[in-house]
Amino acid sequence: MEPAYPTNCPPNAGGQAKERLPTLRCFGILATTLFLPACTVGPDYQRPLVNVPVEFKEHTGWKTAAPNDQAIPANWWEAFGDPQLNQLEQQVPNNYSLAQAEAQFRQASALVENARSNWFPKVNATASYNRFRSATGQTQVIPGIRETFNTAVSAAWELDLWGRIRRQVEAGEATAEANAATMQALRLSLQSQLAQNYFQLRTLDVQRQILEASVAAFEKTLELTRNRYEAGVVGKADVVQAETQLTATRAQAQDLGVQRAQLEHAIAVLTGRPPAELSLVPQPTLAPLPPLPAAVPSSLLERRPDIASAERQVMSANAQIGVAKAAFFPNVTINISNGFQSNRIERLITTASRYWALGPAAAALPLFEGGARNAQLKQAMATYDATVAGYRQAVLIGFQEVEDNLAALQVLDAEAQTLEQTVKTGREAVQLTTNQYKAGTVSYQSVLTAQTAALTNERTAAGVHGRRLNAAVLLVKALGGGWDPTAVQELQKDEGVNWRHYLPFPES
Repeated sequence: MEPAYPTNCPPNAGGQAKERLPTLRCFGILATTLFLPACTVGPDYQRPLVNVPVEFKEHTGWKTAAPNDQAIPANWWEAFGDPQLNQLEQQVPNNYSLAQAEAQFRQASALVENARSNWFPKVNATASYNRFRSATGQTQVIPGIRETFNTAVSAAWELDLWGRIRRQVEAGEATAEANAATMQALRLSLQSQLAQNYFQLRTLDVQRQILEASVAAFEKTLELTRNRYEAGVVGKADVVQAETQLTATRAQAQDLGVQRAQLEHAIAVLTGRPPAELSLVPQPTLAPLPPLPAAVPSSLLERRPDIASAERQVMSANAQIGVAKAAFFPNVTINISNGFQSNRIERLITTASRYWALGPAAAALPLFEGGARNAQLKQAMATYDATVAGYRQAVLIGFQEVEDNLAALQVLDAEAQTLEQTVKTGREAVQLTTNQYKAGTVSYQSVLTAQTAALTNERTAAGVHGRRLNAAVLLVKALGGGWDPTAVQELQKDEGVNWRHYLPFPES
């Protein structure tokens, strides 16, 4: 089997990519000294290339309130200016899915510490007692029952000549960073879900207020129609139509209660509470659209936690190739022991009872395993290729999400401006047709048509504004929220840092 990836061994140290085993010269030098730089087989990591466009397609013509501000604050939801939303977002760390991700992150961090421990010798202290009787009838055997006491300190050290342990540490660190980014991606997703549910709930509050205002207006229209019927000016059909319109509008207002209750329950679960513990007072106003951040496509590669997680997984898979390649080279270990042994416990800790041993120094070289190590190397290479494809796909999805929400904001902005004028003219039409109906110049059908159109336009306008808020939330999420990708890497360089200080959870 010929390894397919280059190594970074020093010259004359067995670093040729196509050599199955190190040269005899390299092995002889490494066997006689522990102080020469060792090889690290396997490819050094480089971020996979991706096709990054110069600018976003749907950004043309889009203007932000602060075009020079490229940074998204950590508490990005505060830009909407809703105190109730701010309070709810602060409770997202109580979500149990996020707590699960945090535990998985700590688990990956502990695995890094475990991998690093292999750099050092394994030291053990032992003490033993043995009481035995030798078989009789043998030469040079002292008859009777004997006792031996033994105490010793031993150390075993695996020399990382080919970088297997270094690659394992590299893979573990990348996996821990990937888990940290995954945790941040989950937190951003939960925050955006809460904001979306909250704005949808407030949109329903506004639409219910519109319906209730329409019910009040329709009640007056019904009273007017009944008076005209009693006066013999209109027929019974007008009264029936007015009653039908009124009851249908009431039913629509009541039906919104089901959706609102479900959204309120979803918000409670997102904040880690039972639905019974959360009640949101109706608020018939919607937050204004906040200033939205500007960004260039290349910033997504650093600012989106899910893309960062995918990229760290590529790094981990790359390091695992080195681990698989190192398995083809000899595994060298050194053992040292020092202790005391005696058949009398009172003589145990004496110079005469002391013994020591340097060795055995052993080298194990795999010769034949039926192609198992070759298969493991192929598996590592295939895993690397899969993670590269996954990373590139994550980048493409990131670009798509930004483009989708930029387009949605542009289209909905134009639609909102059109609906604003439509709502204004619709209200004027209702006033004019009502006055004409009172004067007897038009039928009630004209009033009914104008009122229905005005109600529909007002509800649609409220819904469009809610969709604009939803698109703004999704755009912030697509741009990576307020995540700082350097925080985890800086913490991982300092082995003495308490990881929980960085996490969005209170100390328990």
